Amino acid sequence: MLVLLLYLWMEKILMKGKHSRIKRVKKIKRMKRIFLSVLILFLISLILFNGIQIIKWLKDNRHSKELMDSISDVLSIDEHIPNVEKYNVNFESLKQTNPDTIAFLKVNGTNIEYPIVKTKNNDFYMKHSFDKSYNQAGWIFMDYRNQFDGTDRNMVLYGHNRKDGSMFGTLRKILTKEWQDAAENWRIPFLSENEKAEYQVFSVYKIEKEDYYITTHFKNNAEYQKFLITIKARSIKDFGLDVTSDDQILTLSTCAGNDKYRVVLHAKKVH
Repeated sequence: MLVLLLYLWMEKILMKGKHSRIKRVKKIKRMKRIFLSVLILFLISLILFNGIQIIKWLKDNRHSKELMDSISDVLSIDEHIPNVEKYNVNFESLKQTNPDTIAFLKVNGTNIEYPIVKTKNNDFYMKHSFDKSYNQAGWIFMDYRNQFDGTDRNMVLYGHNRKDGSMFGTLRKILTKEWQDAAENWRIPFLSENEKAEYQVFSVYKIEKEDYYITTHFKNNAEYQKFLITIKARSIKDFGLDVTSDDQILTLSTCAGNDKYRVVLHAKKVH
């Protein structure tokens, strides 16, 4: 009798363990199904998000291109006239589209050939196009701290490094030997309603994100001269051009390396 009771007790324990294992197996399977469902939902959401971003990117690029096509006839070039005088820009037409227009920039050896805008901050044209519509491609704009009245020592221009080559997307070419070896690339026309200025490149480089090279105001000539010596020494090529505190310079800046770095060009006014 005692043996029978012991047998029944052991069988009960074994059955209980068996039922526990079955419950655990069912629980594990249920957790796997939940995890798989969440993973699938996440992947679908990720695909949809990336798809929307790609569509937006393509839409912004198309709009920027359409804008450039619509204003492509504002720049005319008379090859019979030497130097920067050969360029003519219809600023009246540009200002009808955007009153913030202040200048026109062209960089040989790149796709950079744009009207320049300026407003009261450095945020608006980071995400707005030339017609002021919202656009992730932004536009080429001057630092709001610049006066653009002939007194600026360092005029700073910004533009996004777009993968399709628009805006400052081809500024990275300045870091190549091919671009640097072509002397015609060193002269940069910078046109306004009142002046046809020309700048000559004296420094090109890539640097981690900082604020020093975009300094726009200097306490005195000594501070400005130190600034010029510093940015010239950074250049990956010696352009053989001296710069002094009497010079006015133009700075072009765009991001690189997932916003960790900046591609920079400095040129001094020579005409």
